[in-house]
Amino acid sequence: MTATRDDIISALQTVYDPEIPVNIWDLGLVYDINIGESEIVITMTFTSPTCPMMEEMLVRVRDVVSEIANGVPVRVELVWDPPWNLGRMSERARLELDLTENGW
Repeated sequence: MTATRDDIISALQTVYDPEIPVNIWDLGLVYDINIGESEIVITMTFTSPTCPMMEEMLVRVRDVVSEIANGVPVRVELVWDPPWNLGRMSERARLELDLTENGW
């Protein structure tokens, strides 16, 4: 049996942007989780196409999901459309970064 969506979200919540003290799930960087019989596909983006840690973070995402995927291959797709914006962040992330409605 492969990992559930909740299992994958929990794994993704362990991956942090090194420049922002919030995990990639709460930042809204993950756009889709597709759990198929032959592979798991994580579709995600970054806050900027010039992120210096992009490659390392993509590998980290693949690795943490692979750890719970029970042998099912994991692929991470990087997309830029739609572009990321502050509205994708969870309320928890906004509070953590002090981005209340008045601040954004």
